[in-house]
Amino acid sequence: MSRIFSGIQPSGTLHIGNYLGAVKNWAALQHTHESFFCVVDYHAIIAAYEPADLRARTADMIVSLLAAGVDPSRCTLFVQSMVPEHTELAWIFNTITPLGELERQTQFKDKASREESVPAGLLNYPVLQAADILLYRADRVPVGEDQVQHLELSREISRKWNARFDAGVGAGDAFFPEPEPLLTPSRRIMGLDGKAKMSKSLGNTVGLLEPADEIWAKLRPAVTDPKRQRRTDPGTPEVCNIYHLHKAFSPPETVQHVAVQCSTAGWGCIDCKKVLHESMERELVPIRSRAREVAANGALVKEMIDAGADHARRVAQATMREVKDRMGLT
Repeated sequence: MSRIFSGIQPSGTLHIGNYLGAVKNWAALQHTHESFFCVVDYHAIIAAYEPADLRARTADMIVSLLAAGVDPSRCTLFVQSMVPEHTELAWIFNTITPLGELERQTQFKDKASREESVPAGLLNYPVLQAADILLYRADRVPVGEDQVQHLELSREISRKWNARFDAGVGAGDAFFPEPEPLLTPSRRIMGLDGKAKMSKSLGNTVGLLEPADEIWAKLRPAVTDPKRQRRTDPGTPEVCNIYHLHKAFSPPETVQHVAVQCSTAGWGCIDCKKVLHESMERELVPIRSRAREVAANGALVKEMIDAGADHARRVAQATMREVKDRMGLT
């Protein structure tokens, strides 16, 4: 069975961008792949934070993942900092990763341009990401389109390490695989402002566990096709973010009906949003119910995460024993 690895930062409870762009896909993939899913708290400490807040956000993220269908009986679910081999392998990979490759990363250039003082962790972020993946020798990584460049660096790091420390081994037998992307079915999820990717820092999200009335309060003023200034103006569904949310939450026949009603001005945008809200509620109500059940059983959640970390550590330690042996490290 193919092995996959994917991680998510502990930003608290999931929003629908996280859910559609990653976690819903995880819940499906755990049935067809050997799956390692990780709350990557080491990645989260690059920016300033409060320790108590990080712990709370990590706990909330675990609850959200379990509520959204990630099943520890079918996958390995754990917290990154519970497996110290992640940072150990990251240091090893730092010794073979060219500085220029890191400086060319699009996300580094974008984020560094907004920082007065750039932490080294921001530059080395994709090296730790490569270690996260390759520590479990994963050959598939479910990613969004904005993460493909980082995954290519992981493949490059794998090639460099294998070339130096796996000499004489055929490409098909190399110790570290070159992980392939599994692009998530949903396109990049835009925020309700229609300007940028859905992000808590931008305040343009819909929380996965928000009550129905709060979701409607956010959907009602959400940006749609800018050409629809009046109800009688026909629109272009493909440029409307609400239409793309329909494609994620509504059944195909509803999506087709929405497209016709939009393009012929049969509906106003509020009508379209009401139908979207109904579709979202059909999917989100069971998730909110599971979240309440999970949050009420903290001891069981801790037991599941501890078990996931134990299994992840065993796999990680086996990888590091082989890595150290091949590198001449005691």
